[in-house]
Amino acid sequence: QEWCVGDLAAAIGMNESAVSHQLKTLRALRLVRYRKQGRHVFYQLQDHHVLDLYQAVAEHLDENED
Repeated sequence: QEWCVGDLAAAIGMNESAVSHQLKTLRALRLVRYRKQGRHVFYQLQDHHVLDLYQAVAEHLDENED
C-alpha cells in the first residue's frame, strides 16, 4: 500500500526529515517508487520481490537468535 512521508514518520516514530532522507536512498536503490499528489509524496515498495527479500532476511535473523 502507499504511505505518505508524514504517515510513515508517525507510524515509526521518526521525524519527517529523517524518513524523507531514508526514502531518498531507497528510491535511488529502486526499492521503492513514489508519486506526487499536490504537496504530498506517496511511497510504496517497487514490487513484491522487495517484500519477499525483506521477509527472507527477517526470517534469517530470527533463526540466528535461537
